[in-house]
This record gives sequence, structure tokens and C-alpha cells, in this order.
Amino acid sequence: MSFKVEQMEEKNMVKLVIESTAEEFEEGLNHAYLINKNKVNIPGFRKGKAPRKIIEKLYGAEIFYEDAANSIIYNTYDKAAEESGLDIVSMPKINVEQLEQGKPFIYTAEVAVRPEVELGLYKGVEVSKTDTEATDADVDEELKRVQDQNSRTVSVEDRAVQDGDVTVIDYEGFVDGVAFEGGKGENHPLTIGSHTFIDTFEEQLIGMNIGDEKEVHVTFPEEYHAEELKGKPAVFKVVVKEIKEKQLPELDDDFAQDVSDFDTLAEYREDLKKKIAERKAAAAKSQKETEAVAKVVENSKMDIPEAMINSQVNRMAEDFKQRLQQQGLSYEQYFQYTGLTPEKIMDEMRPEALKRIQNSLVLDAIAKAENIAVTDDEFNTELQKMADMYKMELDKVKEMMGENEEKQMREDIVIQKAVELVVSSAVEA
Repeated sequence: MSFKVEQMEEKNMVKLVIESTAEEFEEGLNHAYLINKNKVNIPGFRKGKAPRKIIEKLYGAEIFYEDAANSIIYNTYDKAAEESGLDIVSMPKINVEQLEQGKPFIYTAEVAVRPEVELGLYKGVEVSKTDTEATDADVDEELKRVQDQNSRTVSVEDRAVQDGDVTVIDYEGFVDGVAFEGGKGENHPLTIGSHTFIDTFEEQLIGMNIGDEKEVHVTFPEEYHAEELKGKPAVFKVVVKEIKEKQLPELDDDFAQDVSDFDTLAEYREDLKKKIAERKAAAAKSQKETEAVAKVVENSKMDIPEAMINSQVNRMAEDFKQRLQQQGLSYEQYFQYTGLTPEKIMDEMRPEALKRIQNSLVLDAIAKAENIAVTDDEFNTELQKMADMYKMELDKVKEMMGENEEKQMREDIVIQKAVELVVSSAVEA
């Protein structure tokens, strides 16, 4: 196997031209024959016993070409990529250039290589000042949320529907007088004011009593997932079957004892105030990091090839698919429920993919410019955090960590140190 590297027109794109000898291609063909001979039935021969030449004579010499090519590509691309010394940052785009028995097998692999970054200002960038003070109003809002979580619903029969009520309704929707798919429901719970239903559907139920029937007029939004309903006016025939109201617990010492480890409401409020301040500080830190790194990216220059972005999008799409599966939802079901397509999802992921690439490249460049390294003490500190998180002994965590995992963890620590350098020098304005 031999190869050469050719620069492509697009910046940071190269083409590996990889060639296997005619003898290596012959070996590939023989390998393809061996793994496929049991699948071919030839009259006069027991299954799997027909000679390769007989099979090629009957079906054409090309019958084993594809498997031979795939085998050679599998066995040669990684070796060529490594020997090239290129910092490849995308999956290869493979094109077969020559595929003929008795001749060398030639294919090309188009790949993106890591772009050079021209750093601009990365120390002293301006970021927005963020308020981290926890106010009494913040505490009141948090108390209201906890109060709502601990509310109970009771049925009411002596009044009409009010905002905030939980109703149980039957409904059927019509567009141009025709019932549409998915527009019918029975004994459906609906909280008034939750904006679960489209347009002013919920508001129009206010004032209805149990047993009342009403025609509710709404318009589907232009961005609605069902194409045939986008922007269409609709009429829903609605019957109110139940009305329930929320009853909130009193905000007193008994409430504090029920929902916390404190004896008095005053103590509980003080603890909430402390936790809110901690949350605001963490959010402010995250915002400052995001804003500072974004400013550094804006000040820098780099040419990112499309192939690199496509590879990042594919990784993100695969991660998204796995998260759906963990929730018990298949990719196909998700598209069915949302009306989206794989292409639409990937288009929506592209800005975030580009942002991740830019951030990574810039922070890596800063780490190199500042000679940022990871000491063994810093590495062991992070390992200890991991051990504490999983309630494991430190030595056990070290045993489980392979060479690649350690390399990745050290790189992550370097990047985080680069972030801290940028943030610590940032100026709040």
C-alpha cells in the first residue's frame, strides 16, 4: 500500500490518494470469495465448494469487487491516515478511482484537517455584568412554586370555569366543517392558562359550567407541525365534564416543616435565599464563560471546512438519537410526533455544531499559546472528584481508565484551564 497527499481547492481539505498493488487487490478478491462462497449456489457443486473462477465465469469477475474494495479500504485507510501525519477532523469521503482485476486498486479519501487559528484579543475581553443577589421577591417566587407543587385539587360544582382551574373536557375539531385526524379527545384534563392548547382555546372555556357545550373558534399557528393545518381556522366542539380547583397550603411554620428540614418559615426562607444566590452565581459564571469565549471567537480568524461541520452534526445527531432511545422513543417515532425530518433536525444543529468547533479550536489555540499543561496533581484531583461522584475508591477509578480516556480527560482539563484564563481576565462592563 502506498499513498500521496493532494491539497484540494477548499481550504483545510486534502485528498489522500491510496493505492494497493495488483497483488494486494488479488488477495482482497480471494478474501471476498472465501466469505461469500457459501452464499452462492452453482449446479454440480455442493454449497460453498464451487471454485472462484467458476463463480466469476457465471456471474462476472465483478461479483467480488465490492467486498474486496471494502476490505482493502477498511485495512488501509486508518494506516494511511496515521502515516500521513495529518490532523484529520472529519470522516473520509471515499471515491474509488480504479477497480479492475490485474491492476492496482486505487481510491481517494477526502478529509478535513484541523484549521489554523489566528488568535485576536483573548485577555481582557468585555462581558456583561450580572446581578447575583437573591432578593425577597426571588424567595417569594420560589415559595409560590413550592406551594403550587404541594397544592391539591378538589372538584367544584357550584361555579363556572375560572383561570387556573383543571378541567376535564371532551372535544372534537373541524376545519372547513370536516373533522381532522388527531382533533378528537375524551375525558381530557386541561389546565386553564397552561397554554397547552393552541390560540385562545383555553380562555374561551372560562365561564362554562359542567355539562355546557360550546363551539370554540381558533386558528392554527403558521409553524404548526401538521402541514395540512398550518394557519387554518378551526372550530372545536367542547363539552365541560369536570371542574377542579387548586387549593394551596398556607405559608406558615407547618408548611415549612412539611416541605423542608426547618421548623419555621423564616428559617426555610433564609435557606431558600442562600440556595437561590448559589444558583444565580453558578448561572452568572456560566453566562460569563459563554460570553467571554464567544468574544474571543469573534476576535479570531479560522477557515472551517464544511466536512468538519458535517462530521460534528453527525455526532450530535447520533447523540440525540441515543438520548431518545434512553427515553424509550425511536428516531422514527420522534419524527412522526413532531412532523420534523432528519434533514430538518440536522439543519437546526448546524449553528450549534459550528459554535462547538469554533470554541474548541480557539481554546486549544489559547492553551498552546499560553503553554497550558496539566500536572499530575491536577489530574488526580479530577479523578478524585469522579471517584467521589461514583462512590468508588480512587485506585479503582485509575484501574478502569484506559490510555485514551486519560488522554481525553487531560485534554478536557487543559481546555477548562484555558476557559478560566479567558474568564479571569475578562472585564465586566
